[in-house]
Amino acid sequence: MSVSPGDILRVRLEATTAHPERTANPSASGFPGGRGRAVMELLPYAHLPFDHPDMPLCLFGGPLSGTTVPLCGRSIVAAISPLTGTVFDAQAGGRLAFALAGSGLAGVVVAGRADVPSGLEIVDGQAVLRPCPDWTALGATDIAARLRFPGEVLRTGPAAWTGAALAGVVAGRPGHVLRGGLGLCLAAKNLVYVAVSGSRAVHVADAAGLSLARADLMRLTAASPALAGAHGLSRFGTAALMDLTDSLGMTPTQNFRATRFPGQKAVNAPALARGYAPRRTGCRACHLPCGRMAADGTPLPDLDALSHFTALVDNPDLKTAVAANARCIDLGLDPVSAASVLACHAEISGEPLSPSRLLALVDDMGHGRGLGRELARGAAAYARGAGLPGAAMAVKGLELGAFDPRGAYGLALSYAVSTRGGCHLRAFGISHEVLRKPVATDRFDFAGKARILFQAENVLAALDSLVACPYLTLAASLEELAPALCAATGHPADPGEMARAGERVVYAERIINARRGFAVDQDDLPARFFTEPGTPGEDFAVPPIDRAAFLAARAAYYRIRGLTAAGLPRADTARELGLAWTG
Repeated sequence: MSVSPGDILRVRLEATTAHPERTANPSASGFPGGRGRAVMELLPYAHLPFDHPDMPLCLFGGPLSGTTVPLCGRSIVAAISPLTGTVFDAQAGGRLAFALAGSGLAGVVVAGRADVPSGLEIVDGQAVLRPCPDWTALGATDIAARLRFPGEVLRTGPAAWTGAALAGVVAGRPGHVLRGGLGLCLAAKNLVYVAVSGSRAVHVADAAGLSLARADLMRLTAASPALAGAHGLSRFGTAALMDLTDSLGMTPTQNFRATRFPGQKAVNAPALARGYAPRRTGCRACHLPCGRMAADGTPLPDLDALSHFTALVDNPDLKTAVAANARCIDLGLDPVSAASVLACHAEISGEPLSPSRLLALVDDMGHGRGLGRELARGAAAYARGAGLPGAAMAVKGLELGAFDPRGAYGLALSYAVSTRGGCHLRAFGISHEVLRKPVATDRFDFAGKARILFQAENVLAALDSLVACPYLTLAASLEELAPALCAATGHPADPGEMARAGERVVYAERIINARRGFAVDQDDLPARFFTEPGTPGEDFAVPPIDRAAFLAARAAYYRIRGLTAAGLPRADTARELGLAWTG
């Protein structure tokens, strides 16, 4: 678990030149790649602002990258977020993981700043910086088309060059946006794009063992109704979950003022399928692709973008939602956060968002014009500026996704304590509270949720370090992934040790955030969830979350995680995990 399948390429940008250096890849996290490796790269620089030249921008595959292990063809992009101020990583689909593995690289760490807007191209491990100062106004689609690059292209859009905190990195084709302001991190280094390709064969230690491990994972994913069933993700993409969340009273509607959307049936996944006859797109090494693209090449929204550009902004028109999502991708703008700040604006201003107004504001956010420039700062900053901070449905500055926490208390707790802000993928609480996997739990009860959250965060950190899709947890566990890791690397892999390494990753992230001023006050939810009920169903209510019960569950989580009552790291826990904390 401490041996890497490849070296790290360290690139220092200076003037119009990239200075690359390959170094061996030991990892104090216990994982040689992915989120675990990235957090260790960022840890020494936790005191610096996101745009400091020495602040690393990290791109990592995992020890299973480039192999045939299903749902393990993803990669990690990580930095300090300009939107949240926290450590931040995002899983990228597309072909980056295979491109890195084909270059003989575990990952790339970029520091410094180019003199002019440029593209960083890495081919078979060799880095070249190509000035392109006239490309900053191009959309992400045009950048990919002009390059015609054979591997993966991570690119910005105009939003990054206007200083938008919601600017994302566009990955894959036709494209999806990585959240957290990562596009602004590229722009801070004067990078318009980073392109990676590799032609080397990927060596595995035990091909026969890997084939057996792959067969087990293929069997388990095929048996998962949520993944491979008639109404699962492989048929409809992640938008398949939209009807389920609405039936449970968990669809964020009108900026989380309601939790069911009356126009749901006209904008759900089957409606998307009827209207666009979508083609399936996805990551390499995935036999259950969850992305969707229209016949004309238009990228179709995933669950979060579809739910937010319909229910959250009170828009019953599917075509408007599809157009808004596509514009966000081309502008390099996070569609989830963009929709959320629009819903925040609609609540604060009382302005109804007609289809034309909604699309115009998306364009203005991407180009930094008028009101759009204010909105592109993010919901938390916009609401504070308007004197109504409670209208921002965000945690640590990251706008919440398509699951209302009043309908799932483990999810509520995970939103609050997540190291990257309001993200359901840090612990994937919907697996047991909504999809009832691996076992069902009472979604309206905090009992046992603190320990479940602790264990789930550790597992998800391990998965992010492999790098494996979080949806794999609906079918398999670290027990099934350990043989694959052992076969790929030739080193023993124990599920318990993998989870312990995941624990180390989460604690290192808590240390980074603590050094950046985050503590108990930031591990909280917007007040609305404690004072206003959700929309009831036919036979159930969705009450406000009990504040005292939430605080008790958070305190229990702190004890289990080995934190102080103020949510800060402890020296003894850090030491046990091989980390350092001096307070």
